Amino acid sequence: MKVLVADPIPQEGIDLLSKYAQVDVKTKQKSEDIIAIIGDYDAMIVRSQTMVTSDIIAAGKKLQIIGRAGVGVDNIDINAASQHGIIVVNAPTGNTVSAAEHTIALMLALARNIPQANASLKSRLWQRAEFMGTEVKGKTLGIVGLGNVGSEVARRAHGLEMKLIGYDPIISAERAANLQVELVPLAQLIKESDFITLHIPLTEATRHIIGEKELAMVKPIVRIINTARGGLIDDEALVKAIKEKRVAGAAIDVFANEPCTESVLFECDKVIVTPHLGASTIEAQNLASTEVIQQIIDVFNGRPARYAVNAPFIKAEAMSFLAPFLEVCSSVGNVASYLGEGQLTGLHIKYQGEISSYDTNALKVAILGGVLNRLTEERVNVVNANIVATRRGIKVIEQKETSCENYANLITLEVTTNNETITIAGTVLRGETHIVRVNNYWIDIIPTGGYFLFSDHRDRPGLIGAVGKIAGDGDINISYMHLSRLKPRGQALMILALDAPFSKEQIDKLLALPDVYSAKVVKI
Repeated sequence: MKVLVADPIPQEGIDLLSKYAQVDVKTKQKSEDIIAIIGDYDAMIVRSQTMVTSDIIAAGKKLQIIGRAGVGVDNIDINAASQHGIIVVNAPTGNTVSAAEHTIALMLALARNIPQANASLKSRLWQRAEFMGTEVKGKTLGIVGLGNVGSEVARRAHGLEMKLIGYDPIISAERAANLQVELVPLAQLIKESDFITLHIPLTEATRHIIGEKELAMVKPIVRIINTARGGLIDDEALVKAIKEKRVAGAAIDVFANEPCTESVLFECDKVIVTPHLGASTIEAQNLASTEVIQQIIDVFNGRPARYAVNAPFIKAEAMSFLAPFLEVCSSVGNVASYLGEGQLTGLHIKYQGEISSYDTNALKVAILGGVLNRLTEERVNVVNANIVATRRGIKVIEQKETSCENYANLITLEVTTNNETITIAGTVLRGETHIVRVNNYWIDIIPTGGYFLFSDHRDRPGLIGAVGKIAGDGDINISYMHLSRLKPRGQALMILALDAPFSKEQIDKLLALPDVYSAKVVKI
């Protein structure tokens, strides 16, 4: 076997891999240079510098596996790799401790004004009174996101005798209790915390999760730390709140565009900044490389990779039948992730019809991906689906029935939270994905990509027109509408396919209408 190391990794990793394969270290190469040689290699290792494009992947005729010695895989064309049957792996836990320790370091630096005091004294000024700090003991730390890093931060903060509260919609109450973290709604966390630390991915749902509205709710002594992703905080709003003394300070390690040498954050003395150092320790770099290399060795020896991030494997003889249902499962899980509220506790998946006679592991993975991928950085796949669910305390139950009353095949997902149970069902009709049930309503919509408004209301004259007026006033086109009702003038579900999403203000107008119980925008 031959392995190309395209970006620098520690020598210890190269020495380990050399026991199993010929290792060629060729860094800082241009894309065309890699294309010229990649056909000779069975595996490739990169960090963040090398872009593994579809052209490189197509040229890698012998490639079995691509390893990213780190967490993010944005520099690898995952779809192209999947189409060519190439496994892509990363090292999601390699920097966990390093990032958690950096978070704690920034929190303590904030509490004691260490960077500012250091700069002052090196300027030959003795200003003890200017840098009065605060102890972290007994303070409330609000942790947004209790995944790998957030959990490690909780463990360390508990040792500092802090009170821990957390927000994470996809972790069980039992798992949080084991971390000695009290789960609370995000608004409560923002209001009650003395320190807030972010450990969530940047998605459409989490962008500016700390913005003007949230900063108007915090204590004036709050200090905010972000070592997760740039864009989670509205930087302009943060600086404004600090200058108006509504926030005591912030420590930021990540930026929306990196490398970053110009930012409004740099102009504020109450903001500590570091150049994305969360994973910058010798130990983290070594561990990330070792995690990836061990997976390459496993694949070379016919064993599964622990942290594969691309599509699940389906036997060729089953692919033609199962492939359309992968999109059904992903869509069903995605809709459920938008409509469900509260802490996720379990999933119940029912397969009915001919599909029940197949190995449904890949379908379960697609459902888990639909439910979780919008809310977590971890890409859920056939290798890690059960690990991710178990680690987060999510119980998954599968049920199979050969008979199906209404359809040839039907996949029904029940998502249980501490507040409610959401039921979504889907199938394949005429070669297309159809969502055919939402809770007690039988419907028929095709999730063709775009935005859908789901509104639960009482069926009454004039309501549809009122909703249409809100859309029209906002210059939002409705491509089609579906209405399902339990009985005339009874409870009903209206689904609108939209060319653009309703804004928060438009949702508020909709909820203000008489007899409208809920309204949510879903992106499928």
